[in-house]
Amino acid sequence: MAECGRKALSLLEAARSRYESLQISDDVFGESGDDSSDNPFYSTSGDSDSDNCIAEVGEEENPQHHHHHPKRGGKDGAGGGNSGAGPPGCLSHTQAEEEGWTETLQDVTVPPYNDTHGPAQKMPATATALDFFQLFVPDNCIQNMVTQTNMYAKKFQERFGSDEGWRPVTAQEMNAFLGFVISTSVHRCESVLSIWSSGFFSNRSIALKMSQSRFEKILKYFHIVAFRPSQGSNQGLYKIQPFLDLLQQSFSCTFRPSQTQVLHEPLIDEDPVFITTCTERELRKRKKRKFSLWVRQCTSTGFICQIYVHLKENQGADGLATLKNKPQLHSLVAKQLCHNISGKNVIIFTGPSITSLSLFSEFSKQDIYCCGLLSTRKSDCTGLPQSMLVCGSTPAQRGQSRVMMKGTMSLISWYNKGHFRFLTNAYSPTKQGMIIKRKSGDIPCPLAVEAFAAHLSYICKYDDKYSKYFIFHKPNKTWQQVFWLSISIAINNAYILYKMSDAYAAKRYSRAQFGERLVRELLDVGDCSPTQ
Repeated sequence: MAECGRKALSLLEAARSRYESLQISDDVFGESGDDSSDNPFYSTSGDSDSDNCIAEVGEEENPQHHHHHPKRGGKDGAGGGNSGAGPPGCLSHTQAEEEGWTETLQDVTVPPYNDTHGPAQKMPATATALDFFQLFVPDNCIQNMVTQTNMYAKKFQERFGSDEGWRPVTAQEMNAFLGFVISTSVHRCESVLSIWSSGFFSNRSIALKMSQSRFEKILKYFHIVAFRPSQGSNQGLYKIQPFLDLLQQSFSCTFRPSQTQVLHEPLIDEDPVFITTCTERELRKRKKRKFSLWVRQCTSTGFICQIYVHLKENQGADGLATLKNKPQLHSLVAKQLCHNISGKNVIIFTGPSITSLSLFSEFSKQDIYCCGLLSTRKSDCTGLPQSMLVCGSTPAQRGQSRVMMKGTMSLISWYNKGHFRFLTNAYSPTKQGMIIKRKSGDIPCPLAVEAFAAHLSYICKYDDKYSKYFIFHKPNKTWQQVFWLSISIAINNAYILYKMSDAYAAKRYSRAQFGERLVRELLDVGDCSPTQ
């Protein structure tokens, strides 16, 4: 037994050592799990319905935890047994040779990162949770909410009659209003009104700061932008766009990400535990959300550098809604997320819906390097050799890989209880890596596969930790859903900056404690020890 324990520990240390060599910081994420050796992919079998679903590389999926995923090995999936003519747009053997694809490999080197990384300003050891939150939601933003809410209340009452119970909201009340709603993430309660109830989620310590009736009045009239502007680039989001712009600017000003970043759709409002246990019907209901949110995220820290909101029913000037081809839509989203990182030699990791030869080639001209997972069903496979996208008749061995190159672009087919395909110009095809598994031992792979697995596993960990800040308040209006989701992201980023500051050495709050402190400071409740 002791020998097994030592072996598991040595494997874990080996995995951590390799992750450190790939510039991944385990500590910044907060409370790390017991095992950092797992390497989950996003929908690696290519047969899941969402890019942000998690499946572990090379391990059989547990039906109790992933029963909403179709069975691995689907006909057109990246891990499937597709042996037909290949996906649309792929090249025959002759065409591939004419286009410059070859099995002769050459070394690829990515230039050094042309930017610094880390917090852009030093916070004092006495900085509070509210100080970090106000880096993203400052006092002038709160004051704007006060002004717009009062303007909307006045206009509303002029049109529909006076509201005798209403009085103009103040900045102090607006802070408290935010604190009450954010508390639903800390205490995991479905309704913010539970605070004033006599049930399990009641909270008398903060309920005394504002009456329920007053909270409901503010909730009724709450606005970021009271009236529709005469012109704007995104009319569908006009009620929230100024706040999103401010948030994006603050993200850029307060933190510089590492060289490795990922483009993906994060979890939005579902607890990860719930996702793995809910029914297909419940999942379909949640998919009716009228917007999707994409982020560019630092894989070393979990800091979200940029967000992009796409309205599914938007008919705005950006024209995204007119695109029926999802890879084409996701390609435009990727360009939006990466428009300000050209020339820095950033390495971007992408899921199947974004990965394509045309996009990666365009990014390479901007000194943006890519490593993406391919799916014959989800990805745009135009210009890729058919022979690399279909499974041969001869069974492959675990860890076996094939590579073809076109210039500096490598197309990798790697087998691990299924075929996984990658497109990259960020990692040399001549260099080997290793997937370290406690149960099944080391699995050889190209370095690009190891790097993808390592970086994406930390983003999956981020999803678990970020769920601590999910705001459970569920408004019906789309702009309010986007607003509270953005607040959740801001709190997550605030905690990451806190973990990297001198203030953490002084107090060492966990994520839950940090959230509790923020709520109490927004409500201006007397100081007390944070709850565990």
